[in-house]
Amino acid sequence: MARNIVISQSMYFPWVGMLEQIKLADVFVHYDDVQFSRGSFTNRVQIKTDNGIRWLTLPLKDFHLGQRIDEVLIDDRADWKSRHRDILRQAYGKAPYVKDMLALVDDVFARDTATVADVARNSMLALAAYFGLNRPIFVSSDRLVIGGASSERVYDITAHLEGTVYITGHGARNYLDHDLFGQNGIAVRYMNYERTPYPQLHGAFTPYVTALDLVANCGAEGAKLVHSGTVDWREFTA
Repeated sequence: MARNIVISQSMYFPWVGMLEQIKLADVFVHYDDVQFSRGSFTNRVQIKTDNGIRWLTLPLKDFHLGQRIDEVLIDDRADWKSRHRDILRQAYGKAPYVKDMLALVDDVFARDTATVADVARNSMLALAAYFGLNRPIFVSSDRLVIGGASSERVYDITAHLEGTVYITGHGARNYLDHDLFGQNGIAVRYMNYERTPYPQLHGAFTPYVTALDLVANCGAEGAKLVHSGTVDWREFTA
């Protein structure tokens, strides 16, 4: 029987594609003991507004290059929670399930957190729970005590978790050693994102915004739209 492993850095209220990876996973690994990268989706996400795309960004406190994601502190000197909530309330005020969306956000914001990893992980778990994506076991990479870097560490984590399939997003094509997995009996499959349209506010459909957009516009029924599959790495990289 296949055992699907997904390993990903946590993301702040991520897009639907990340929820699709969670749905496919038997074990989902929050890969947050790696270096934080400015400009990533770890601490920021896009939303749609009547003035176009806007970013929600978690403010960082005393950040310095080389810090791990789970070491980067949130700057609570600014009331970023109220600001983000207000932006979301205004952007989705006319959406049919705006109350669901704001309740989810309020639940995440009510939790005690210190780091970017804390907030991002909580936001992902809240979205997964809302859409009933309760299949995977969620673990944090730092709890596994597996060293190394790049492909070797990803492989070692997958093997340690007795995975038979490693499922990944598209960015891995630039560094992943596919043969390392294949030679040890682990299949590598890439997400085949369908980017299924659904009713959105504020103009033409875009799939790349936060999944809070799906909550606000479709409610719990939006779970039916979280359904992308995967393709073998050879097909993906051909």
